[in-house]
Amino acid sequence: MDFTLAQGDSLELLSNINFKFDMIFADPPYFLSNGGISVQSGKQVSVNKGDWDKSQGFEKDNDFNKQWLALCREKLTDNGTIWVSGTFHNIFSVAQSMTELGYKILNCITWQKNNPPPNLSCRFFTHSTEFILWARKSQKAKHYFNYELMKEINGGTQMRDVWTLPAIAKWEKSCGKHPTQKPLPLLARIILASTKENDWVLDPFTGSSTTGIAANLLNRHFLGLDQSEDFLELSKNRREEINDIKTRFEYRERIIKYSDKPLTEILEVHEEIPYFGIDLPVE
Repeated sequence: MDFTLAQGDSLELLSNINFKFDMIFADPPYFLSNGGISVQSGKQVSVNKGDWDKSQGFEKDNDFNKQWLALCREKLTDNGTIWVSGTFHNIFSVAQSMTELGYKILNCITWQKNNPPPNLSCRFFTHSTEFILWARKSQKAKHYFNYELMKEINGGTQMRDVWTLPAIAKWEKSCGKHPTQKPLPLLARIILASTKENDWVLDPFTGSSTTGIAANLLNRHFLGLDQSEDFLELSKNRREEINDIKTRFEYRERIIKYSDKPLTEILEVHEEIPYFGIDLPVE
C-alpha cells in the first residue's frame, strides 16, 4: 500500500490508528471563511471554503488545534517530525499548542509566493506568504533532517527558512481543484527534507492529497484522512493520474525544477519498478 485514504472525522480516525509515521504534514483549517473576498484567475471570488473553515471563536479554535496536535504527536515515530501550514489566523494558536504539548519547534518556514493574488481594497499590503511550522516530537528526540540534500538543492549553500515557490499552478488542477490545495513543489521539498524513501507520511486533513501525490512521486508511502467524500474522490483521481508513466515523469520533472540537484541523484529507485496498487478504504 503506497496510497491509502480513510473517510471520517480526523480526531476519531487518529484515535483509532495503531501505527507510527515518519512524517506528518497538516494543512488544518485556517479559520478564514468570514465572508471576505479574493481574486482567482482574474475574477473576484469569496474566500469562504466551507463550514469546516469557519472560526468557532478563539477558545474552541485553540482547543481543536490542541486536540489534533496531541493525537498526531502520539502517531509520530521517535525521530519523526510534523509540518503544519497556516497564516496569522491560526499559526500562533498552533505554535502555542505545540509548545504546551511538548513538541520542539525547529523552524518557522516562510513560504513566499511569487504569484500571489492582488489586493483588491488597496488599503493594506498584499498578502503573499504563508507559514509552515516544523517540529519534532520532543525536546530531546533526534529528528531526521536531510541537510546535505537541502544544501545541494539550494546550489551548495545552506537552505534558509524563506522559500520562494509558486502557488498552485494550472497543471495541478487537471482533476479538479480543492479550495486550499497546496503546490506539489512545496510538498516535495518538505518530504525530501525530512523523510527517506519508503518512509510513511500522514496527512490528517488531506483534502486533494497533494501530500500523498508528492510522497508517491518520491517513493514514500502515504495515509490521508478527510471528512469529505468529494475531496477523497478527487484524491483518488489524482493518484490514478500518476499511474501513467508519462504523467509521472512529467510531474517529477516539474517538482524538481526548483532544485539544483538532478532528479536521478535524488531518487534511488529505478523507474521500471512498479508502484503498489491503491488501497482506498473510503467508508
